[in-house]
Amino acid sequence: MAGYLNETDFVMVEEGFSTRDLLEELTLGASQATTGKVAAFFVADLGAVVRKHFCFLKCLPRVQPFYAVKCNSSPGVLKVLAELGLGFSCANKAEMELVQRIGVPASKIIYTNPCKQIAQIKYAAKHGVQLLSFDNEMELAKVVKSYPSAKMVLCIATNDSHSLSRLSLTFGASLKSCRHLLQDAKKSHVDVVGVSFHIGSGCPDPQAYAQSIADARLVFEIGAELGHRMHILDLGGSFPGVEGAKVRFEEIASAINSALDLYFPEGCGVDILAKLGRYYVTSAFTLAVSVIAKKEVLLDQPGREEETGSTPKTFVYHMDEGVYGIFNSVLFDNTCPTPVLLKFELLMGTRMLLTLFVTPAALPLDDTGDSAFGLSAIYQGLQCDHIQGGVHSLAVETDIV
Repeated sequence: MAGYLNETDFVMVEEGFSTRDLLEELTLGASQATTGKVAAFFVADLGAVVRKHFCFLKCLPRVQPFYAVKCNSSPGVLKVLAELGLGFSCANKAEMELVQRIGVPASKIIYTNPCKQIAQIKYAAKHGVQLLSFDNEMELAKVVKSYPSAKMVLCIATNDSHSLSRLSLTFGASLKSCRHLLQDAKKSHVDVVGVSFHIGSGCPDPQAYAQSIADARLVFEIGAELGHRMHILDLGGSFPGVEGAKVRFEEIASAINSALDLYFPEGCGVDILAKLGRYYVTSAFTLAVSVIAKKEVLLDQPGREEETGSTPKTFVYHMDEGVYGIFNSVLFDNTCPTPVLLKFELLMGTRMLLTLFVTPAALPLDDTGDSAFGLSAIYQGLQCDHIQGGVHSLAVETDIV
């Protein structure tokens, strides 16, 4: 074992003790606190991270996983993944510092941001991080000046038109420009050792990976023609981390394996890797938040009052976290958190656990539609008794990491 883990860094629980059990225990303790400083907190099941890793190895046996640190940089996650032998994909100096601080060698780090500050390129050079990404002439010129011995990976654009987050609108060289970039690198005596791509977040089409692998094969052939010794293929990320995703991870893996067998068969001398973030940590993290305020809202819906004899209404509950903090993925990735209600009340001077229930995993939105409460709405359609502010906690299971 590499020795990244220290038992004192983690809470070990007995077999059968679930995340929900731990949440009940912690939120009950928080409800009894007298300091008034109780804040939202995460509970992480690192065993789920380990299980995801072995699933990945089973489904994509030829692919070496690298963890995208930007997704969730919790020390516990990084240490567990380092112990499992993963490499790390870093987007800036801070992330490189973070993983090297826990003992990860430079040989297991890729600096994957294709547009870097010169100071951060120099940092990578000083600390032995050799693999860097690029997708434009200016980036190549910066590397020539600041880190000429770097090993470069050319990031190519993909057809990510069906993805929720279209990274190729910003990053990635078009296939038409790849020859020119590879020629410039050769003239500047910069080694280009591989090709990378990223199909964007939330892509529902497994064949997008297959097409990108085919495109990468073309770039490999151009590189070989120009004298580059290319031996790395980076499949990027965007692998789903939850069971209810539109496309199952196993479907994506099947499409990738078929494309690899066709374009990069075993024995071709190419190392295959992928940069995974939410795949590893989405299902492992649960967030506990407090309900801090509540208000009644009358719904302005023409015709409803005549039908029912009263104006329809609902309740808006305010939590101590929102879409400009931990729940930012509600805005950017259209995620739908699944709430679990933990209810506490003050009874005769003693705080007691009165009720506990879990909402269905996929409740539909109510009749108000998904825009009734503006951009700040996190979840609509929670069926429950009216919640009193300050005496409830919500445990939220979602890909908010």
